[in-house]
Amino acid sequence: MVRGLVFDLDGVLVHTDELHYRAWKALAGRLGLPFTREQGDRCRGVSRMGSLEILLEGSNRSYTEREKLRMAEEKNDCYRAQLQELTPGDVPERTVETLRELRRRGYRLGLASSSKNAGVILTRTGLDALLDRVVDGNQITRSKPDPEVFLRAAQLLELPPEDCAGVDDALAGVESARTAGMTAAAIGPAALAGAGDWNLECLARLLDLCPPLEGGRDL
Repeated sequence: MVRGLVFDLDGVLVHTDELHYRAWKALAGRLGLPFTREQGDRCRGVSRMGSLEILLEGSNRSYTEREKLRMAEEKNDCYRAQLQELTPGDVPERTVETLRELRRRGYRLGLASSSKNAGVILTRTGLDALLDRVVDGNQITRSKPDPEVFLRAAQLLELPPEDCAGVDDALAGVESARTAGMTAAAIGPAALAGAGDWNLECLARLLDLCPPLEGGRDL
């Protein structure tokens, strides 16, 4: 029985994919490389260094690890500058209502994000007040599709993974949740691909799949 829900961040609770794309596009432009929407989509749920490798596929030269680290930091500085403009108004009202109702029904809510900027996003949008536990890229060593981030979130929620549903919009994230032993709930592109055990048209669909638990909880 599902008693906890563990969410990815970008593309699930808040949509910063466009900000990521703009930051990678700016770096690619400086390097004189192409960076397409298709490449941007492939970066969903992938670590920063993994995303950089996708960007560098169009390069005819090799780079040292030090150069790659500098490029990754350049992209992150651009992305973080854009994050400073986020407000609670950037979170869809229906998303907030869904999280509040799930909490009222007794579910424990966690975050499982590979982003190292998750803390900034949660604070600026107010989402931190709606989540019980947070695991982000600063607390893991392996990115999705490795199950580490979802397993860590379940541990912090004090629930076995099989009592949790992992919600993700990327194929790598859905695979990560399933490998962790959770019910894999897909949304967005992953749902359109039919990748999940639950394929959600929208986040609010969780309210049809997660009935109130006995006892509920105080909010």
